[in-house]
Amino acid sequence: MPRIECVVGDLTQQDTDVVVNAANSSLLGGGGVDGAIHRAGGPEILAACRELRAGHLGGGLPTGQAVATTAGRMPARWVVHTVGPVFSADEDRSELLADCHRNSLRVAAELGARTVAFPAISTGIFRWPLDSAARIAVAAVAEADAPGVELVRFVLFDEAAHAVFGAALDA
Repeated sequence: MPRIECVVGDLTQQDTDVVVNAANSSLLGGGGVDGAIHRAGGPEILAACRELRAGHLGGGLPTGQAVATTAGRMPARWVVHTVGPVFSADEDRSELLADCHRNSLRVAAELGARTVAFPAISTGIFRWPLDSAARIAVAAVAEADAPGVELVRFVLFDEAAHAVFGAALDA
C-alpha cells in the first residue's frame, strides 16, 4: 500500500510522476481542475487528448475509467485523466468514484510511476459531498493494486477540504 498524505496546494505544480485530472468525458478541457491542468500543461496535453479522441476514445472517456497523456509544461511527467461521476441523491455512484481512483492508480503503475497526486474528484461542479468523497477516495487508494506506487498525495484547494481529507486518513 502506498503512503497517503494530503496537502493544501496547487495540483498543477506538484513535482510527482503523475497528476490525476478530474476530466470531463470529452478530454478536451473544461473548468475547474480540468481547465487548470490544460492551461498549466499547455497545448501538448490537448494535442494528446485529441489523438486519443481520434483513436479508441472517439466517444469520449467513460466515467470511472482512466487514460494517460503527457503533462506538457507541468513538473509532473504524466497526466492521468479520469472522469468522475456526478453526485446523485437517488442513485449510489460510489463505486464509480472509487473506480476513478483505482483505475488512475492502475494506469500510473503501468507507466512506472512512484508518486501520484490526486484532486478531490467530483467535489466541484459534480457536487459530490466532500466528506463522502474523501472516505471513498482514501479507501480506494488504500485498497488499490498499484505495484511500484509509493506515495499518493491528495492536493486540496483549501484548509477546509484538507481537514476533511485529513479526518478520512485518520479514520
